[in-house]
Amino acid sequence: FTLSIWQGFGEQGMIHAITDNWLAILQIIWINILLSGDNAVVIAMACRSLSGKQRTMGVVLGAGAAILLRIIFTVFTASLMDMPWIKAVGSVLLIWIAVKLLVPEEHSEDNIKAHDTVWKAVQTVAIADVVMSLDNVIAIAAAAKGNMPLIVFGLVVSVPLVVFGSTILLKVIDRFPVLVWAGAGLLGWVAGEIFADDKGIQNLFGHVPHLPVAVAGVVIVLGLGYFFRRRAGYTLEGTHEDA
Repeated sequence: FTLSIWQGFGEQGMIHAITDNWLAILQIIWINILLSGDNAVVIAMACRSLSGKQRTMGVVLGAGAAILLRIIFTVFTASLMDMPWIKAVGSVLLIWIAVKLLVPEEHSEDNIKAHDTVWKAVQTVAIADVVMSLDNVIAIAAAAKGNMPLIVFGLVVSVPLVVFGSTILLKVIDRFPVLVWAGAGLLGWVAGEIFADDKGIQNLFGHVPHLPVAVAGVVIVLGLGYFFRRRAGYTLEGTHEDA
């Protein structure tokens, strides 16, 4: 396993992985951007009591810790994807993640403790990232289809983008709510694809065509998302009906 990862990171391996799979890279980056908003908030809140230079260092080190931990957990998860039924279970979890993305949640900044030293702030960021990144790990491992260079490249590009551009990204998403629906639909598509590709499902049903199952994943996500949003009292635009 370690040797296969090392070989994948060779110069030619990385170049081919990037040039031949640019669509998958875009999917990984977009998925990580959509699912990492809370992580960016944690970094900002943990570093809010630091002075100017310390704050910059805390954000940079926090982002670095997030990248390293995300790569480790995602590579480990991706290594399990060839086992029967793992992809099927992952697809169900991915459906849940996508639906949750469409239902607004209330977050309290008071639960995130500010620190006055860089290392304490980085420690908080690292622990929070481990706890909060399960959805990212599952989604990215599924989108990359076990391709280790893709996982690393996508995370290295997207995590700093999320951390340092989180304010702009959140404003864009708030301005264009359809982007969240498109991202959730993408997760549904990926969930359908990995479900159809699962060895346990194929052993049970034979060849499963990817396209109709992927489309079904999109329909399920958008349908459940719409249902739970209406049940929670939210409109399609994300505003509460009582507002």
